[in-house]
Amino acid sequence: MMDWGGGWYGMIFGPPIMILVLAVVIALAVLLVRWLGGPWPGGQPQQHQPRERTPLDILKERYARGEIDKEEFEERRRVLGD
Repeated sequence: MMDWGGGWYGMIFGPPIMILVLAVVIALAVLLVRWLGGPWPGGQPQQHQPRERTPLDILKERYARGEIDKEEFEERRRVLGD
C-alpha cells in the first residue's frame, strides 16, 4: 500500500501559494479595470508648449528691458507693420 504520510506538504506550501494566486488575481483585475476604463482624467499632466515668439514680442521685451528707447520701439513697430 502507499504511504499517505506526505500530507504536511500542503500545510507548508499551501498558504504561500494561495497568497501568490490571490495576488496574481488582484493584479489581473486591476490591469483589466485600467485597460477597460481608459486613461485617468488627472493622470498625465499636459505638456506646456511654449508659443513661438513673434518679432513684435521680441521687440516688446527689448523695450521692457530698456535696451531700446520709445522712439526706436515705435519706429521698429511701424516697420513690422503693426
